[in-house]
Amino acid sequence: MINGVFWRARTSSPWRDVPAEYGNWMTVDKRHNLWSKDGTWARILDRLRAGCDQAEGEDWTVGADSTVVRAHQHAAGARRAPALEGDTGG
Repeated sequence: MINGVFWRARTSSPWRDVPAEYGNWMTVDKRHNLWSKDGTWARILDRLRAGCDQAEGEDWTVGADSTVVRAHQHAAGARRAPALEGDTGG
């Protein structure tokens, strides 16, 4: 069932296309929704993160790969109005 949820999230396919080897698509969908509402997924993620933090120690870091970080098309150097005097942004 969990692999069915992961497969669906990875492929962005409709729930009905979840392969039968992961169980009935409707069961996978209902359990995913139930676990999302009752906080089960959040608890699972917290437990996984706790184990990673312990293994890495205080100096652990997080990395982001450019293949998964996308910029909006307008972030590619499009012209814009000059900043107003005294405007510090943010």
